[in-house]
Amino acid sequence: MNEDRGSWYLLTAIIIGIILGLLYSWTISPAEYIDTPPFSLRADYKDRYRAVIAIAYDTTRDLQRAQARLNLLRDEDPPLALVAQAQRYLADGDRVLEAQALANLASALGQAPTPLPALPEGTSTPSPTKTSTLTPTLTDSPTSEPSTTRTATPFPEISFTSTITPTKEIATGPTRTPTITRTPRPTLPPTETPTQTPSRTPTATLAPPFVLDNQVLVCNPAIGEPQLQVFVSNAAGVGIPGVEIIVIWNSGEDHFYTGLKPDIDIGYADFSMTPGVTYVMQAADGGQLISNLVAPECAGEGDGHYWGSWRLVFSHP
Repeated sequence: MNEDRGSWYLLTAIIIGIILGLLYSWTISPAEYIDTPPFSLRADYKDRYRAVIAIAYDTTRDLQRAQARLNLLRDEDPPLALVAQAQRYLADGDRVLEAQALANLASALGQAPTPLPALPEGTSTPSPTKTSTLTPTLTDSPTSEPSTTRTATPFPEISFTSTITPTKEIATGPTRTPTITRTPRPTLPPTETPTQTPSRTPTATLAPPFVLDNQVLVCNPAIGEPQLQVFVSNAAGVGIPGVEIIVIWNSGEDHFYTGLKPDIDIGYADFSMTPGVTYVMQAADGGQLISNLVAPECAGEGDGHYWGSWRLVFSHP
């Protein structure tokens, strides 16, 4: 009787221990993941990561950096993953710009051709037949000339006739000397050579650099630390995501991108400043350099002071 009661006590203690362990690990002290690699992210966060990379590539055109960032996701086929995500966005209908950026990056990376199946032994590989296709081109002439169809005239065949001429007999026997009679080839009339009109070649237009429109001192004690608050927009005043912001100081350098805080603005990004350090900032490669950026002091209540922030607004000229 006592042995049965002891086994029940042991089973009850194990169950209570499991319940307390789950309660502690799920509620009291749950696990927190910090600085996890991109390939361990959830599927929807991976989609967001790819979208930010594609938008950044549309702005910087740095294909090598975009490919290095995509490699962190460890996709089996990165271009195929980009195309699939773009198709999902187009099906939703609310992320057309991101879908276009994803498609542009997938096109830049390129997709490997599908390998042909192996032929069985003894089977000859047929040679491809070339088919010429006439592609219409744009011309600057106001009127279009009618197209002329020319038929090639086959050349006449050359006939060979051999005549045996007897010669003197030698020890080795008679020698036959063939005589070749060539039929003269008729002279063809000169054919007209069509003159091709050069087509227009599109030239790439470089995007203008970003310039500083406005720099405003922000005194808000609720921010808690001095910041560089950057807003980047186009000529129409619409925020541009994925723009690289470069910040340099004496002992280091940092790069960050707009669009990661869409709740504030799609073209917004910020950087925490260290009081007493002088910074130089640039919006995208080739943009206007803003120097001598130091955390400003703001007057608080009474004689107190606190650190303020700088708000910088960049746009296309």
